[in-house]
Amino acid sequence: MAKETFYFSILRNPVTLAESSFTYYKGTSAAFKKVDSMEQFLRDPWRYYSARERGNQYARNLMWFDFGFDHNSNDTADYVELVLKEIRSTFHLILLSEYFDESMILLKDALCWEFDDVVSFKLNFRSDVTVRRLSEEAVRRVKAWNALDWKLYLHFNHTFWQKVESYGQQRMRSDVRVLREKRRKLMDLCLQGSKPVEASQIQDKNIKPFQYGRAQIMGYNLNSNLDNSTREKCLRMVMPELQYKDLLDAKLFPPTPTTKSQQQLEVHF
Repeated sequence: MAKETFYFSILRNPVTLAESSFTYYKGTSAAFKKVDSMEQFLRDPWRYYSARERGNQYARNLMWFDFGFDHNSNDTADYVELVLKEIRSTFHLILLSEYFDESMILLKDALCWEFDDVVSFKLNFRSDVTVRRLSEEAVRRVKAWNALDWKLYLHFNHTFWQKVESYGQQRMRSDVRVLREKRRKLMDLCLQGSKPVEASQIQDKNIKPFQYGRAQIMGYNLNSNLDNSTREKCLRMVMPELQYKDLLDAKLFPPTPTTKSQQQLEVHF
């Protein structure tokens, strides 16, 4: 990457992340396949978990794994500090999903963007019926089992609020209100009912989110009376991640005459 590249990432509370991962990856993680519930797994995780088995990165310290570090290491103070130091030296900004709007304001400020650059609709989120509230004991066990993730989150939660303090509490509250009002107006413009719907109620299957595991992923219906320009803008706001990836692929790697000919040959064959 270029020397002046700006690096940022986002963290999620490991407790809600663990519950979400179990729901999404119940059929993918070898450890999760062996149990009926998250609570059963947490009562004796080593009975079901092996670092060598496929898909088990989803079952322990997933964020530590995503940053490229050994998610099965012991959480010694020296090792944790070494990793935190490397992350701090690499990333200019670490955001928090629980405070997404505040995070977008910090990102906007860091990159000298406008409000319209960070207005978004919530995507890839579950229906409430598939979200489970964990008991206090289960929460304690999640934090212990995912100790590396918990220490990672605590550290960057602290630095996040330091950045908010430097930005200014009153200024942050004011900017968050502006951002949320812009989102509300855009949802009124773009969406039928101005709100998300269950996947079964999505009328355009091209913008239906991929349904995975036990999760029921919500989506949106666009208003039918939009002009072409507005519809294009609204479509980008509601497009699920997999469809958006395909859109970016098509823009970054447009078909060449050679690839078009190859595709025609493949179809003919």
